[in-house]
Amino acid sequence: MPHARNRNPSPIPEVTWDTGLKEINETWKGAIACLGVAVFFVMTIGIIYWQVVDQPNKNWILKGTFSGLIWERRTHSLVIQTLTEEKTYVEIDVGNVGNPDADVPFVRNLCWLNKTEFCYTWDSVAEVKISLEVNEDTETECYSMTWAPVHCHVELKDCFSMANVSWYGGASVRGQTWPINDQNATMQPFVVSDLRDTPSGFGSALERYFLGSSGVTVLVSPDIPLQIGVDSQQQFCLQSLPSMERVPLQYTVCVAHNVKAAHQEAMQQLSEHGRELPSMKTLWLPFWKLLTYVDSGPKVERELKTFSNRLRRHQLGEGVISLNEHSTTLLSDMDHDYLNTRKRGMSKRLTRDLPLVKLLNISITMSPFLGVGTTQFHTSLTDGTEAYWLSLPSGPQGQLIPVMSQWQGKFCVKLNLTNPGAVSWFLDRVESLQAHLGMEYIMLEGSEGNLFEEQALRPPEALGGDKYIELLADVATRMGDITTIMTAGTRSSHKPLFVKMTPLQSDWSSLGLRAIIPSLLHHTLLGYNFLIPDAVGGSLSGYLVTDEELFIRWLEIAAFLPVMSFHTPPWVYGDDQVLNLTRTYIMKHQRDVVPLIEECAEEWQMTGNPIYRPMWWLSPNDPMTFTIDDQFLIGDEVLVAPVVEKGAVQRDIYLPDGDFQWQDSRNGQVFDGGTFLQDYPVPLEEVAVFLRRS
Repeated sequence: MPHARNRNPSPIPEVTWDTGLKEINETWKGAIACLGVAVFFVMTIGIIYWQVVDQPNKNWILKGTFSGLIWERRTHSLVIQTLTEEKTYVEIDVGNVGNPDADVPFVRNLCWLNKTEFCYTWDSVAEVKISLEVNEDTETECYSMTWAPVHCHVELKDCFSMANVSWYGGASVRGQTWPINDQNATMQPFVVSDLRDTPSGFGSALERYFLGSSGVTVLVSPDIPLQIGVDSQQQFCLQSLPSMERVPLQYTVCVAHNVKAAHQEAMQQLSEHGRELPSMKTLWLPFWKLLTYVDSGPKVERELKTFSNRLRRHQLGEGVISLNEHSTTLLSDMDHDYLNTRKRGMSKRLTRDLPLVKLLNISITMSPFLGVGTTQFHTSLTDGTEAYWLSLPSGPQGQLIPVMSQWQGKFCVKLNLTNPGAVSWFLDRVESLQAHLGMEYIMLEGSEGNLFEEQALRPPEALGGDKYIELLADVATRMGDITTIMTAGTRSSHKPLFVKMTPLQSDWSSLGLRAIIPSLLHHTLLGYNFLIPDAVGGSLSGYLVTDEELFIRWLEIAAFLPVMSFHTPPWVYGDDQVLNLTRTYIMKHQRDVVPLIEECAEEWQMTGNPIYRPMWWLSPNDPMTFTIDDQFLIGDEVLVAPVVEKGAVQRDIYLPDGDFQWQDSRNGQVFDGGTFLQDYPVPLEEVAVFLRRS
């Protein structure tokens, strides 16, 4: 068989087209894959660059006629500025709305169809809705903010920066400052507490209102549980409480052209009710605290007689002698059977009068507390009136169990002011005491704090937060011709009541004399113009003041306050100088100050302008006036600059600028507004007073 011939004698191996094409496809696949990865990488870098670098840091959310709301992406803050960005009113750190580790994206308005609203949702945290309202008549613009938690574990917290803004308002504290920038307060419920028992708490007066020197106000909704904390020179923060009800955080921020205009507009928003004046005759009489430690009513009578005779002997004029709750109880117990057994509708003449006491002008002290060892309390448990006391049911249909607390070192129950029968019982008691003692003044203590919340109990809705103080203020206005003094005030500045300022230490510190003017300005800014200031020399310790210079400098300030109050009688110094100065300043108060207060009171009733005013009231654009805490104005016409430093006989004084001059009431010297008087002489027996001249 012939050998077959080789058809391809070439040494080069045979390669088919299919094999080559396969190899070429594999190469291109790798190249395309690399190109895709590169493109994806570039796109990722671009997106990151857009988010971090190229995206604008400021985004306008809402715009008014002169202001606008900006979202600061890097600081996670809401900022209100003028449209020209020349002035910042306020910066609000929303802190990623309770989740500082989350990355807050670029905000987009979900309410974009409405140019005056902004809506946004932070995923799994909170929803926010902001509404803008422009008032062209008052030239103010308000941003109403509502943060609603998405679930019940969210704590909403917004912080307002103190950078370049002096803040005022809020609550009284121990060591009151003006402005509040120097204060420190841990995050805590924003309710009135007794600062004698809770020095680090919030005291009276308290309002959910803050004012910034840049021309900004913050009004927090009155109906939501609220916590507040203050970090000195940094910020103050509003925080909601986590709850099953998912309670929102609601507040309104308003801006105006200056701090005075902002405050005046806020007062109009807060004035839901007409403002009423209390009894103005109270301004004319000094209050004298009766320091007695006796154990019976007849002994209290003798002490009253002795003290009254001393006031007359030292020619200190007519005054009001103040009794504490213990002395009041001893006097009332002198007719114990009457007070306990009087039936509604029986004649008042059954009471035994106390002729000596009724001849004196006295102020008694009462509280809504009743000792658990008293006959009245035990009777209430058997006659069906146990609901007169703050109580909780023992079960769904169980018997009411009174909630006990301590007051003045004794176990007590507290009057249930939501019960009409309990209120009538209390008013009957006041009426009986007035017939018995003839007093014209009552001080109501013990409304501070929340009895339920202090014991981790859920309060009834009508008694949440500070509502007890409001209820007691309402009861106080029903006491007829009796002038009532409250030791706590919140949402009651429009009522015809006096409010007692917090007791101070008997020293020169920010807890003593130095705190008088900041406390005065704080109270009047919040609308509480009719004050019973702490006693001359301070009364927190309960002891007599031994520092004669402190007494005199305190006396000089007290002469310009609404009411002069004494704890230490001036005759204890055995010095005619102190007695003579006391007589002089009491007469000055009655002759010069009271008529001026009465004139300004009419203006307050009409406009809400405070009687006592800070320096910025006349120069609202002058930064020098924002932090002055040792001078005050009475109306627009009188400037008072007392000495508040121990041993000083001179002080620096700043006279607000404006189209006017200032005249020293002592020597007639005239100065232009805006003048800074350095080391201006103010001898021990004098106080610097300047009168405004057009």
